[in-house]
Amino acid sequence: MKAVHARRLVRHGLAEPVAAARLAEQVGTICGAHAQVLSAAELSVGLRVDGATQATVRAALWEERSLVKTFGPRGTVHLLPTRELPLWTAALAAVPPLGAGHAPGVRMTAEQTDAVVAAIADALADAELTVDELTDAVVQRAGAWAGDLVMPAFQGMWPRWRQAIPTAAHRGALCFGHGRGRKVTYTNPHRWLPGFEPEPADAALAELLRRYLHAYGPATPQQFARWLSAPPRWAAELFAARAGALEEVALDGVPSWVNAGDTAFPQEPSRGVRLLPYFDAYAVGCHPRAALFPGRAAERALAGSQAGNFPVLLVDGVVAGVWHLRRSGRRVAITVEPLRALGAARRRLLEEQVERVGAFFGGGAELKVGTVNVGAHA
Repeated sequence: MKAVHARRLVRHGLAEPVAAARLAEQVGTICGAHAQVLSAAELSVGLRVDGATQATVRAALWEERSLVKTFGPRGTVHLLPTRELPLWTAALAAVPPLGAGHAPGVRMTAEQTDAVVAAIADALADAELTVDELTDAVVQRAGAWAGDLVMPAFQGMWPRWRQAIPTAAHRGALCFGHGRGRKVTYTNPHRWLPGFEPEPADAALAELLRRYLHAYGPATPQQFARWLSAPPRWAAELFAARAGALEEVALDGVPSWVNAGDTAFPQEPSRGVRLLPYFDAYAVGCHPRAALFPGRAAERALAGSQAGNFPVLLVDGVVAGVWHLRRSGRRVAITVEPLRALGAARRRLLEEQVERVGAFFGGGAELKVGTVNVGAHA
């Protein structure tokens, strides 16, 4: 298992960061950076790129447009390489839903979904709109039914059309625009990648599976289904259909798969200390959970079996604690809670990581080793 961790760390840019010119490429290599908390996604990307700062990642997203913020795997917000939208839109649109979705009185028909997606694409063709502005535009184009307040959300109700937002993103009609104060905006990704068309679905799914196994393999169909929030049977069928391009290996006695010919593993286990933010791709995507979150790490750093709710301390590729960051101006205060004592050498590596996080945010950083008293998502 140590060799598996070492291989994944290399491919994630966590053993050694990649060159700055490969920033967008590296985001594609890890199959996207989870961006529900945008600052966490920025840090996830930055720690994998030599010398990158928050300003570097923001420039890639909002100025160079080499990254796009959109809905990715599991229907959650991700940063993806803009030039790879033909692949991602085709693959994600072809993934069948897991379960029936919304209740019958809320759920839209296929025809209604098509109408809403078309309305979204038209409304955003040359604009960046807040969700309220987009509601008005969709209702105007699709009909009053699209604005019915039927979706329970937080302490209120959302209009019916909003259930189609991830679908619109997966069909290439929507992505995030610049924030307007504290409000998000949406726009059409064709403004940034003119004329793009989704790839053929079969080829896109094959490439998505290849990339997943490159970054997270060896893996099983069930683990791929969980990562993608897809039906396990569908995932098993995809693996079977791609059998000629896959190779079976045993991982702790469990039949698992890698891409054919991609069976080399590092001879030496990975050594090092890393601080990974909320929902980092390595913590979320790597399995089996018991190997990545051994013993007390599962109790301290998982929410049930869900990874990503806590920033994690990695020691030699394995979760060995949690941490929390508090910003004050340009300085950051970082509290790290190791689950076992750190020797002098690892303490120095931890201090280097804290300095790296501070540099990413453009200032200094202070380290405190002690109990993290905040809960998930704090």
